[in-house]
Amino acid sequence: MSSTPQRIADLSPGEKRALLARLLRQQASTAKIFYPLSFNQQGIWFLYQLAPESAVYNVNFAARIASDLNAPALRRALQTLVDRHPSLRTTFSARSGKPVQQVHDHLKVHFEEVDGSTFSEEELKAWLLDEAYRPFDLERGPLLRVSLIMRAAQEHILLLVVHHIVIDFWSLAILLNELGVLYPAESAGVKAPLPPLTFHYTDYVRWQVEMLASAEGERLWRYWQKQLAGQFPVLDLPTDRPRPPLQTYRGASHDFNLEDELNERLKAFAKEQGSTLYMVLLSVFQIMLSYHTGQEDLQVGSPMVGRSRAEFEGIVGLFTNPVILRANLSGNPAFLAFLGQVRQTVLSALEHQDYPTVRLVERLRPFRDLSRPPLCQVMFVLDKPHRLAEPGTSTFVAGETGLRMNPGGLVLESFPLERRAATLDLVLLLIETPGSLSASMRYNTDLFHSATIARMSRHFETLLRHVMAQPATKISALKELLAETDGYEQAQIRTVHKELNLQKLHQVKRKALSASHLSNDVIQGMPKYPNANGRY
Repeated sequence: MSSTPQRIADLSPGEKRALLARLLRQQASTAKIFYPLSFNQQGIWFLYQLAPESAVYNVNFAARIASDLNAPALRRALQTLVDRHPSLRTTFSARSGKPVQQVHDHLKVHFEEVDGSTFSEEELKAWLLDEAYRPFDLERGPLLRVSLIMRAAQEHILLLVVHHIVIDFWSLAILLNELGVLYPAESAGVKAPLPPLTFHYTDYVRWQVEMLASAEGERLWRYWQKQLAGQFPVLDLPTDRPRPPLQTYRGASHDFNLEDELNERLKAFAKEQGSTLYMVLLSVFQIMLSYHTGQEDLQVGSPMVGRSRAEFEGIVGLFTNPVILRANLSGNPAFLAFLGQVRQTVLSALEHQDYPTVRLVERLRPFRDLSRPPLCQVMFVLDKPHRLAEPGTSTFVAGETGLRMNPGGLVLESFPLERRAATLDLVLLLIETPGSLSASMRYNTDLFHSATIARMSRHFETLLRHVMAQPATKISALKELLAETDGYEQAQIRTVHKELNLQKLHQVKRKALSASHLSNDVIQGMPKYPNANGRY
């Protein structure tokens, strides 16, 4: 029998090339290939090491399926999404002391079918919340979990939970859009018309490293170094409870709506002033924060999409980068003048948004207070549909109530879940839909009572209405307006408490009087005390 080297020597040149290619493919398929993390992934990985049981970075999406359902086709469509997007097949670990990500060649989609036919509505919500906030194991994966709760033949609940280290809300909208193509194709047994992806998230990571090492990276660094020069202003919101020595992540949300008429006026006003709705809302929010803190120099974070290059638009992954927007309210400017300052700050931040905030923390080295997030403690978010999303998709995945969408015949009705996590002290999330503007203040429940957040929400709307009517009002006058509002509310509260106390007093008197009458009746009906002879 001839030896292996001899058999190889007997092959033709074409056969040798084919053998070599096959061996290289086999080697590549068995080798574990590790990639570095993006800077924002590194930040999340660091926090995961501190609190691996935390679910603060769980991104969840729940919807009631209001149409006929082909569950096997849905499972196959979701498996295709996992096969198509490497980020959904990625796990994270440490090698030689550094975090790395491993993209697996194949990963079976985690698809769980649950019999919820006996669940009450409260039991259903409890089950969904438990699953939505069940921690992930970043090292073992999977980092995408899908649950299908079967309530009845024509009633199902779909729950997707993904770890933020591999996804952002833009990515979630991409997945829903592609599900709208894949699901009907799988139901019909035909090939889905989705073009193959040319770039992946690891290409973005490589581009980020190369960009930061280039002259462009140095230009971005110089801007932020100047913008954030001096002592970092810690936004010191007065809290209802003492701040714990270590930052906590327990959270809740207070939702409220801005009337359609106010929304239209805000958009028209922004256009008149050569700004945007985002800039107007941010300006008012910063004034409200200044009122509550007494600070004139403050920093607010705001997430940018982070996809400045066209080739990254269709990739699923963590691109969102929160930029730091610094405001200076000194000198008591009029609102219009302050809006002009905010406009310039936002435009400059957009131009320099590619510099990762995690890298800023590394280079600026702010004083690290473990009881607070670094650089900024409060965030402002305006969520609006991006051009890759179907109408309503962006707001749908943000958890807005009462929305309905139809990705490929799979009719979904939004099923908002209670907010249980908070990455910062306070986040104002505004959701823009055609003709309306809804809002949610998300907050750390270890710091604030719900009544305090509701009061802030009222302050925000009060300021919005006032600046629409009198945009030349000075900042000091706007703060006085809020103080007057607080005084009026406190007077109202005192009046209500006084009325309640009077009602309680009247109730006590009535009970006492009733008891007195009862005692007299009992006494009159009792026999007299016996005399010395034992007779009455």
